[in-house]
Amino acid sequence: MVYTSNPCPRAESTQNNERERKIYRVTIYGAVANILLCLFKLLAGIIGRSSAMIADGIHSLSDLITDFIVIAFVRISSKPQDRGHEYGHGKYETLATTIIGLMLLFVGLGIMWNSITQIWSCLNGDTLQSPGWIAFVAAILSIVVKEALFQYTRKQGRQLQSQAVVANAWHHRSDALSSIGTAIGIGGALALGSHWIILDPIAALIVSVLIIHASIEQLRPSLGELVENSLPEPVEEDIIKTLLSFDGVKDPHNLRTRKIGNRSSIEVHVRMDGQMTLNKAHDITRAMEKKLKEQLGDGTFVIIHVEPIK
Repeated sequence: MVYTSNPCPRAESTQNNERERKIYRVTIYGAVANILLCLFKLLAGIIGRSSAMIADGIHSLSDLITDFIVIAFVRISSKPQDRGHEYGHGKYETLATTIIGLMLLFVGLGIMWNSITQIWSCLNGDTLQSPGWIAFVAAILSIVVKEALFQYTRKQGRQLQSQAVVANAWHHRSDALSSIGTAIGIGGALALGSHWIILDPIAALIVSVLIIHASIEQLRPSLGELVENSLPEPVEEDIIKTLLSFDGVKDPHNLRTRKIGNRSSIEVHVRMDGQMTLNKAHDITRAMEKKLKEQLGDGTFVIIHVEPIK
């Protein structure tokens, strides 16, 4: 006997629409801030002759692009189940997270290459232009705005159980960290004089390392989900303990788990008394399903195959 539990389509649609609206609101706030910051930082970098600030502005531009990626893919991932997607469209959100991580990686590598080139030129006797104070002001403003956006977006992403929103929050944090490095480099070059102008591209290099690290942290879980990694071992152990906590349930086996966007999927075989009535076995499986959903979320897919005890 196989007992399958899927979310109610009507309730699922209502929840998805509300979740989608909240994700849009969070992302649009970030997009507006990114547009203003990107324009100001690029302008400040050009006027202030700062390679670190121009790199920081490009990083903010990548933030803006990821905001639009989140908006596009969350709309797709929020669609209810249909004939071609019995498990919903949650993987599209995972795909968005992966794209954001890859973009962050390429941005970091690009900034790293540019900063290394400038440092090498400086060491070979080339003269770099001294940055202006407007670039330093832009860096300080970016730190304040982007850290505030990070805290707000991460909180909302966790409440909404959205990988893409949380990934976007870390994009805000990486921009704040890059602005810290930028501020130190620009401030050092301004305060210490022309002999220390090299601090500006050094700051850009440090920024690139932070960006690359953040991208790897985002890519690791999203790629794992795309290749169907199981849920973490402690979570699977808790699932087994939950099943065994019900009277008459023995030998949970063939456990298969995975993530589907912001949901989990569980397939498992259990053994019960072969003389048990079908109604009683059904009631127990319903109770197990309810308990598992309390642990992993109401949208969890649960498939329980019941076999007689040998």
